[in-house]
Amino acid sequence: MTAREEILARVRKSIAISAPAAPVMREYRQTGTLSEADKIALFVERLEDYNAGVHRCSPEDLPAKIAEALTARGKARILIPPGFPAGVLPEGIQFTRDEALEYKAIDAFDGALTMASGAIAMTGSILLTHSEAEGRRALTLIPDYHLCIVYNHQLAETVPEGIRALAGRQTSPITTIAGPSATADIEMTRVKGVHGPRTLDVIIAG
Repeated sequence: MTAREEILARVRKSIAISAPAAPVMREYRQTGTLSEADKIALFVERLEDYNAGVHRCSPEDLPAKIAEALTARGKARILIPPGFPAGVLPEGIQFTRDEALEYKAIDAFDGALTMASGAIAMTGSILLTHSEAEGRRALTLIPDYHLCIVYNHQLAETVPEGIRALAGRQTSPITTIAGPSATADIEMTRVKGVHGPRTLDVIIAG
């Protein structure tokens, strides 16, 4: 018996004689009670508390609002996912699709523009499953600026509702974003941009 086989045999033996797992108690709240307006207001409040920029518009006004948000930040060269819808892109800004660009090339852009898979009002979180309209993880981690679009119908009130809304994407990686990247691990000093963009803007469309 090899060392590997011996270790696996011990694991199998341990699992076989272990006591059955205790049932998981799920007594926490799993459904929301807020109206759509209050749910959006809570989401906005959480985003602003995290120092994220928040914009509101109708779906028809998305191109104008995207241009407004990017212009306000002084962003002119923006990277977008391969499947980002061209119909909402405004004119006058250079958009480049991420076709397996190298990391150094991604870092040379002013920022990234993506869609989202969902959002959670209670935690102010954005959910990405890295679809063709959201792009790979590098697209939202390397650039110093991220502009993300969330539609009203994608917004859940609680975490369980947000996760259940992604039920059809169990095999996809899920990234949760709650404000710009920051950490206070070192001497309790807040530092931005440690593991992602220092600036996050969110457009809520609906």
